[in-house]
Amino acid sequence: MQAIIALLGSGLAAGLVAGTASCTAVQGGLLAGVDGKVGWFLAGRLGSYTLAGALLGWLGSVVRLPPPVRAVSLVAAGIVVIVFAVRLIRRDRVDCPAPARPGIPVLVGAATILVPCGVTVGMELVAVSSGSPLGGAAVMAGFVLGSAPAFALLGFLLRRVSRTRLARVAGVVALAAGVWTIGSGLSLGGWLPEPAAPAAATAGGSSATIWATREGYRPGFVALRAGVPVTLDFRLVDRGCTGTVTIEGRDYALPSIVRLPPQPPGTLRYVCSMGMYAGFIRFAQ
Repeated sequence: MQAIIALLGSGLAAGLVAGTASCTAVQGGLLAGVDGKVGWFLAGRLGSYTLAGALLGWLGSVVRLPPPVRAVSLVAAGIVVIVFAVRLIRRDRVDCPAPARPGIPVLVGAATILVPCGVTVGMELVAVSSGSPLGGAAVMAGFVLGSAPAFALLGFLLRRVSRTRLARVAGVVALAAGVWTIGSGLSLGGWLPEPAAPAAATAGGSSATIWATREGYRPGFVALRAGVPVTLDFRLVDRGCTGTVTIEGRDYALPSIVRLPPQPPGTLRYVCSMGMYAGFIRFAQ
């Protein structure tokens, strides 16, 4: 029982300290479509996270969604946010909108498990390592409860704004958030065009050291030799989204040494777990 309480406490602390800023930034736009039913939204979020934690504790990493599925989920979530944003922008009257049915906010809240912030990924790893359904459920439930006050405040502000002419301003902000979310999904899925290599980049050795910071990966562009085995030494500077890197459809929790087979000439993209930050490796002869 003490272990369960400790896991609940760690999830609660992570939600209060880190999840408040991280998850509200990534998932907060979905609140625009629940018409003030924040309580139902949080109930759906608590239920899906607790269930996911229990499954992760029971089955381990088998339950973890592969990067392509998470990428599609991000794109879908961005489209949903854009639809809600357009509703706000096109609203002609400033009176109180018709209340949404509880089922819709619950489903939207439950769907946030498919749009995890960087801290959520860390909590999922803790749930996996707990080795028990109860432990996994405790840490994920604690995380949701810890971030709940921030979501409640954000929902209250969105509700107040929706009753004024600032609703269109909120709609524009939500629209930008939706576009950004779609971009993150496209980046995570590797569906964005590859950038041109810097003029100064020349083929280097077969290994590189890359530092993961809160602002991205440093260096962001590495030149290595094609046709030879590759070793990438990812070192963690700050905890956050960049703490998990996705390369060729596989996730690596940092710090980690990633070994790749010989690569053909071209550019290899790697991204953080949310597709927010990307780095590039240019392979040349």
